[in-house]
Amino acid sequence: MMRVEFFLLIAALLFTIGCVGVLVRRNAIVILMCIELMLNAVNLTFAAFAHEGQSMTGHVFVFFVMTVAAAEAAVGLAIVIALFRRRRTTDIDDASLMRW
Repeated sequence: MMRVEFFLLIAALLFTIGCVGVLVRRNAIVILMCIELMLNAVNLTFAAFAHEGQSMTGHVFVFFVMTVAAAEAAVGLAIVIALFRRRRTTDIDDASLMRW
């Protein structure tokens, strides 16, 4: 049986990798993937605490986070596709202007 500290350590590692990716990378698609990584780290934390506490509250939060992640992916990819069609790049420095 694995302890909850192991899952929290893995979640912290995943969240850190995602946070560094968002802060360092300039590609919009990579940034979206790093945000998904951070959301999955949060899901792992919720699931670990739900398992430890033998309650369904964490699982419900995981469901809501997955819903938000799906909406974020849909909207984010639509923005990236629109940016790529206009500028032929996914670099976020080129998307800094609101007027195209």
